[in-house]
This record gives sequence, structure tokens and C-alpha cells, in this order.
Amino acid sequence: MADSVLYEIEDGLATLTINRPEAMNALDTATKVALRDAAIDAAENPAVRAVLLTGAGDRAFCVGQDLKEHVGALAAARAGGGPALSTVREHYNPLVTALATMRKPVVAAVNGVAAGAGAALAWACDFRFLAAHGGFNTSFAGVALSTDSGAAWTLPRLVGQAKAVELLMFPQTVKAEEALALGLAHRVLPGAELADEARAFARQLAEGPTVAYGAIKAAVAFGAGHTLLETLAKEEELQTLAGESADHTIAVEAFLAKEAPRFTGA
Repeated sequence: MADSVLYEIEDGLATLTINRPEAMNALDTATKVALRDAAIDAAENPAVRAVLLTGAGDRAFCVGQDLKEHVGALAAARAGGGPALSTVREHYNPLVTALATMRKPVVAAVNGVAAGAGAALAWACDFRFLAAHGGFNTSFAGVALSTDSGAAWTLPRLVGQAKAVELLMFPQTVKAEEALALGLAHRVLPGAELADEARAFARQLAEGPTVAYGAIKAAVAFGAGHTLLETLAKEEELQTLAGESADHTIAVEAFLAKEAPRFTGA
């Protein structure tokens, strides 16, 4: 794991920190590889029951692609060295897939500005806690690029198609309170409180019924692109999975005993 990504697991909670504060947590190749691999590991690791994604420092969550490195990729591509944006296929796509589809809840603690792919990474998470001084900026069109990192899928689902097209074609920083009103953020907090509040929330998720959370996440994603009848069938499949979990039995027994359940994640 590169030093530019910190990855730790404690009591079921995996914390992924983009650790390039001097570069506003921009994504160079080493960072993209490390972040992708950490997210995939968190998705597959049975010891992980929830994930917290954040950036180091208090200026930026992540400003997306490291453009200083990208200039070199463009030059190499012009010289016949392959496509300049192979990083979309190699890094961004599997990273966003891991965040969005893992059968575990993912919380983004957006500790400053999130731009381009950085904004899209936050939108791929299930919950977004945003620092009051932070905000989102699509930024793609500002450097004459289309969308990547799932922004064309996540953003319209959060703000609607018309607003998504506006934000994508006319990049501007959506500040915290507007982000909250649009649905880009779930909570806005003072910067000094963000890390503790987001971690406490993520830890609460890590102590919850992991199988049920994963089934809910899968059901909602499936329902967004399928008919009612197809979704009913999918719900039956996923409800059967959740109903057979140990945590369901624990929850029912605790309810009858008028006690708080202690979930195991199984």
C-alpha cells in the first residue's frame, strides 16, 4: 500500500484515507492503484462491516486527477504510448464499482473541496458527511473532458437529470448548504467536528446487521433500473438472504425479550 493511501481496519470499520494533503489529495497513479486495491479488499474482507472514506488535511477531500502527472500521460499518448485516459478503465471504474456495489455501507467524510473524480467518489458512497467549508465541483468540462468515475450515473440520481447536466456542463462549486439542499450531502458539520461525527456514524453502521444493509443496498440499486415485477422478484431473493442470516434471528429474539440486539454481521 502506497503512503498516499492509509488503510486501517478496527472493530469492523475500514478507514481509507487519501493522504496527499500537499496536493489537495489529487490522484496520481500510485494513489489510484492503492485506493482501488484498498476498496476492493474492504469489499471482499469478511472482517470489514462498514467503510469510511476521507481525505487528509482540511483543505480537500480529493480534487480528482493529478493534472501535473496527466500532462505527461498526454505527451506519451501523442508519442504513441497508448491512450492517455486508460486510467478510467484501470483505476476509476473498478474503484467506483467496489464502493458502490460492496454489500456493506460506505460513508464519505468530505473534509473540504471534492472535485472531478473526487466528487464522483463521494457520490458513489452511501452517505456523505460534508464539512461546512467544503463543497463539490464537477470540473470535468473545465478541462474539456466528459464524465468518469460514475458521475453520469450517480449525479442524476441525486439531483435529477436537468440539474446534473447543468452542473456537468457549467462546473461551479456547490457549497455546503446548497449541497445539502440538493441531496449531494446528508449532513453538513463544522470542520472540527466532521471526522469524529462521521467516524461515530460509520462505527454505528459497522455494529449493525451487515447482511441486511448489503441487501438493502443491492435492492435499491436494482430497483433503480428495473421494472416493479423484476424488483419484487429481486426483493424476494434478497429478503430470503437476510431472513436466513444469524442477525435476523438475533434481532427477533432481542425484540421479544425487549433487549437491544448485538449483531455479529453474519
